Amino acid sequence: MTQNTPFLTFPENWTTGLAIVAHPDDLEYGAASAIARWTHQGKNISYLLLTKGEAGIETLSPEETVRLRVEEEIRSAAEVGVTHVEFLDYSDGVIEYGLQLRKDLARAIRRHRPETILSINYRENWGLPGTWNMADHRNTGLALLDAARDAANRWIFPELQEKEQLAPWKPRIVAFSGSPQSTHAVDVSEWIEKGVASLQHHKAYLDNLEDHPDPDFFLRSLAADAGTHFGCEYAVKFEVFTP
Repeated sequence: MTQNTPFLTFPENWTTGLAIVAHPDDLEYGAASAIARWTHQGKNISYLLLTKGEAGIETLSPEETVRLRVEEEIRSAAEVGVTHVEFLDYSDGVIEYGLQLRKDLARAIRRHRPETILSINYRENWGLPGTWNMADHRNTGLALLDAARDAANRWIFPELQEKEQLAPWKPRIVAFSGSPQSTHAVDVSEWIEKGVASLQHHKAYLDNLEDHPDPDFFLRSLAADAGTHFGCEYAVKFEVFTP
């Protein structure tokens, strides 16, 4: 779906969601505004992060960075109505696609049993010339799509059911925010402030980035562009799959 094609309306006839991303701050670059809308509607959304972002601040040790970024992510999630935040022990910057990652994600899906799974762009680029998406995002997204099917098939990773009593589960929607191949959008005109505030909670991380734009300006610009093609002031766009 090109930029000149109107986005479809993101389905909202669901009540449980699980957001799965690689790093603290990933969801705050747009998706958090939509999450604020959905938690306000009464939807129950949890976060699962594969890493604690230990490689994200060059001037601090990984141990100190983990402490800061975990705290920032928990505050950021609370800003948009999410109180359940989990972290796995994958290493920041070197996540690899593979069976172990698929199994860990399938386990999480079976445990949380979400109707909707949320993540961020896993495509090779961000839709602009010269941009390149990092390996953690690409590998996490691809594994997540496969794990959504794995979680529904009792013959794939059967030990999840036999040893861990995690019955198969099939999510209805898997959606990636910010994708250059986005198909749907959600109106966040009333929730953009919450999205901005959620990103601002990542102060230690943002303060150590070179030439990072102001969170308010950056998020409003992205959301205004999506809103132009969706017919509202501010919107968040998603690439939606039905596994």
